Amino acid sequence: MNPGFANLLQVSLIRVTYAGNMRIWLLLLCLPAVALAGQVFTRDGVTDGDTFYLAPHAHFDYDPVLQSWVAYSLSKSTCQLEMGGDNPARNSSYGCEYTARQHLLEVWDAQRLEHAAADDYLDVLLLVRDAGFLDEYTVRYFGRKHWQVPAEVDIAAFRQWQKKHLRGHRPQSRLIGSWNYRDQ
Repeated sequence: MNPGFANLLQVSLIRVTYAGNMRIWLLLLCLPAVALAGQVFTRDGVTDGDTFYLAPHAHFDYDPVLQSWVAYSLSKSTCQLEMGGDNPARNSSYGCEYTARQHLLEVWDAQRLEHAAADDYLDVLLLVRDAGFLDEYTVRYFGRKHWQVPAEVDIAAFRQWQKKHLRGHRPQSRLIGSWNYRDQ
């Protein structure tokens, strides 16, 4: 037997033990393949579909912040479905976003009082609502060119208020679930 080949054979028969970090890294490397097997369709970083599926953990996790975002997700996805079309996940309107944020704050307001909870973003959003600028906030941070916005939305007044109260603010949207295509 060729000595070079024998050395390769011996090396390949040695038991290899991977460090914990290496195992985790290999697992993370395999996750995209697993995700693709579930047939989740995305375009431009947005999940496509005609059916909204609530994340399974949302049924059992009663965290006040999570449940507030569940209310937002269900309100927004219901509105998008009502708008119709081939791909409701792509639907966007002022009404859907504004109404979903109203529901988010209604649930958060109740949850934070009941559970003595706090969340930096949601607490700031309550300040925006209480100052009377939720409409303007919605348009300013999430607006799209095709939205039909009510005439009374005063972006100039909001910008003045924003300079004082929202320095370094980063808007958030957390969908607790995902869109996919219903099995036909």
